[in-house]
Amino acid sequence: MAGEVLADEPADGVLRLTLSNPKKRNALDHAMLDGIAQHVRGAEERGARAIVVTGADGMFSSGYDIGDIPDDVFAVEAEKLVAHPFTAALDALDATDLPTVAALPGHTIGGGLELALCCDLRVAAEDILLGMPPAKLGLVYSHTGLRRFIQAIGAPRTRELFLLGRNVEAATAERWGLVNRVTALDDVQAEALMLASELAGNAPLSVRGNKRVLRELLAADVRLDAEVERELIALRQACFRSEDMQEGVRAFSEKRPARWQGR
Repeated sequence: MAGEVLADEPADGVLRLTLSNPKKRNALDHAMLDGIAQHVRGAEERGARAIVVTGADGMFSSGYDIGDIPDDVFAVEAEKLVAHPFTAALDALDATDLPTVAALPGHTIGGGLELALCCDLRVAAEDILLGMPPAKLGLVYSHTGLRRFIQAIGAPRTRELFLLGRNVEAATAERWGLVNRVTALDDVQAEALMLASELAGNAPLSVRGNKRVLRELLAADVRLDAEVERELIALRQACFRSEDMQEGVRAFSEKRPARWQGR
């Protein structure tokens, strides 16, 4: 059964999107990612002036839903999920002129963490873990994703997060700049709604203008040579066809050490 994105309006001018895929710890599948993109793009038409993204059932998101893809179609289906709907969801959050807040009531892992990082502000429950497990999966992460982390927490912390593949506690994430606020679990939604309501009440031309300036400044600083970018994309595509990535995903889901072959 596919996951879904539940939409409601918990406060005046605030659209809340709740990730719900309870059997898979809110893993992001095609339906959920398409839902995020559609809701974000249509938020202004609904009268929203701010967006909150959160997760149901005590979890934000465990990342991409790639654990059940059969080996014989793994390379095609895994890359298809990551390359299209995931990118579309992130692009929608990046492009929206509305201010966005991620409310993290539970663990926030992998693609779920990058999704949260696309939001302008992040509020995390004090007992959660945040992490990027590509090194444990055999995955070469996208250069656009790594760029987003470098811009948020700097190169040294990004290396620690991605090369070690360890999860970090919410307090550490706050020190690093991965989250803006850490609060008790019972207060996460209220804190996020308070921030979203304040954002929704600010001058819209100022919010839009400042988001545009920030977006362009960040983009201008990191444009790659076209040939280098093609090489990085090819490197990522190759990892989806590797035996190591299939083994890494199996080992991760089976909670055992991976048996790496280097191919």
